[in-house]
Amino acid sequence: MDASALMRLNPEEDARPSDGDVCMSDRLVPSRGTCSRVAQLKLEKDENWAPSNEYHELLWQNVLGTESLSSSKVLSYRHKPECKDRGIDEHQVLRTISCNGGAIRPKPAISRQVPQCAMKVLDAPGIVDDFYSHPIDWSSRDVVAVVLADVVFLFDTPSGRTEQLMSLPPDPNNVNDVTSIRWTGEGAHLGIGTSSGEVQIWDAAAQRQVRRLRGHQGRIGALAWNDHLLSSGAADAEVHQHDVRVKEHLVCRRVGAHADLICGLDYSCDGVLASGGNDNSVCIWDTMVARTPLFTLTEHSAAVKALRWCPWQRNVLASGGGSADRQVCLWNASNGRLLQAADAQSQVTDILWGTQEREILTAHGYSRNQLSLWKYPSLVKTADIEGHSARLLGLAQSPDGSLVCSASADETLRFWQIFKAKSGDKRSSTERTTPVSLMQSIR
Repeated sequence: MDASALMRLNPEEDARPSDGDVCMSDRLVPSRGTCSRVAQLKLEKDENWAPSNEYHELLWQNVLGTESLSSSKVLSYRHKPECKDRGIDEHQVLRTISCNGGAIRPKPAISRQVPQCAMKVLDAPGIVDDFYSHPIDWSSRDVVAVVLADVVFLFDTPSGRTEQLMSLPPDPNNVNDVTSIRWTGEGAHLGIGTSSGEVQIWDAAAQRQVRRLRGHQGRIGALAWNDHLLSSGAADAEVHQHDVRVKEHLVCRRVGAHADLICGLDYSCDGVLASGGNDNSVCIWDTMVARTPLFTLTEHSAAVKALRWCPWQRNVLASGGGSADRQVCLWNASNGRLLQAADAQSQVTDILWGTQEREILTAHGYSRNQLSLWKYPSLVKTADIEGHSARLLGLAQSPDGSLVCSASADETLRFWQIFKAKSGDKRSSTERTTPVSLMQSIR
């Protein structure tokens, strides 16, 4: 038998098309359903035919419609989307509607929580409302020193115990108050400046005075430590360098750089000193015994009491001006250039840095008496923290950097949990009580 016959069992049935068999595509056109009516007619006749004269063109338009030949695509591989309404803006933002009919708004960027209430409030009766004073400081041993007029108290933060360190004897001729305090780096000794121009050094643990430094003619406006050197600024517009290891403590007098009370002093980690005065200027001293400043910064138009070096960025200094200025400024102390400035809208009384968050915290006076948080380095304000009812006089920061204590003329101390603790800053109890040999050499 022929092999071809075995393969075709019913040739007649194969030749006859089945009922309902509709050809929807061919070799050239994948889907005729995507072709327009005009294109379908052209495929059935002559797809390349086109009117050759005006009569043929008029006949074409009357029979097939006004659609031109050039705009009719014969081959189309997919269905075209519907044309957009020309009246709708192509850049219009679409709104997503929730199941309850309300519009779903985009969520704001998540930011950290800034406290609006103090975690602890202590009474500070008798604190003097003096813009130029420095009435509070927090030691590396977690002890807060507070000035109440002529008395200095110590508040042990872990135990909550408060005790009096010292008090000045009354002066029948003048007011004898403590005007500035500053802890040494290891936190065992406290420098105390008075309105009479005297600087005292006290052993906090033994509660006894170990040094008395004289030389200024006028009230002490600010103090700052750098190892064994104590810098003091006063109303006589002089900055004195005291070496507490030797009997003749006065090793350098800086005269002429400022013209009025020196109310701000701070050392960088490299030993560079910044001084701010009531003459609206900031001076940068690059060596311990320099008698002329490296730079004099004159951007402020009021007293500069608030000064603080950046703990993670070398040569960056933050400063704040008084009532007539109200500016927060960032400086590059290596070249004296102003990096950034922002209007605080009230006098700036103190400045601190948040290490983990890379932020700046400022204390203010009239009219809101608030704390303000600023981004670094843009100086964009992120939050205001209110709670005090009178001018803030100073700020102090805990050893781990997380807590801030604010002293105010409303006679309260308020503790705020503002920053994150510095990593690896936990210290043992033995380290907290171990004296440092350098400070044992105070004479």
